[in-house]
Amino acid sequence: MLRVSKLTDYGTLVLTHMAGFPERLFSVADLAQVLHLNAPTISKVLKALGRHELVTSVRGARGGYALARPAGQISVAQIIDALEDQPFGLTECSATAGTCDIEGDCRIRANWQRINTVVRRVLDDVSLADMVQPMPLASEATMVRRALPNRKCSPQ
Repeated sequence: MLRVSKLTDYGTLVLTHMAGFPERLFSVADLAQVLHLNAPTISKVLKALGRHELVTSVRGARGGYALARPAGQISVAQIIDALEDQPFGLTECSATAGTCDIEGDCRIRANWQRINTVVRRVLDDVSLADMVQPMPLASEATMVRRALPNRKCSPQ
């Protein structure tokens, strides 16, 4: 099963909440209380997001964290890159060449890489601003069509 880590899920939750109030600074304690997550986890997420320039921090009694840029300019792919321990890839060989013993003889690696590219493109196309709003079903089909420009999506 394909899944993002809990940390990435929590990071997306934190950023989505922050995107709903773009002019506000958030403390770790505020976010922990509102999102029902523990403060050390929030702190860890925010530090990683800060290292990847997705959030900025302001020190002091009235300090906190804010989005580093508008939510529409932060993609889900960037959030995943900031919070996952390894490069994005559905398989090891689609993320990093040379990690598999049978890579040279593998008959499916190119197909995994193609699938990986499509998934990555969709993640790049979904912004944090999109995550704030529920996606209508028609938009899902449009997103799939954009990700697979040489394929026709048949209605179901």
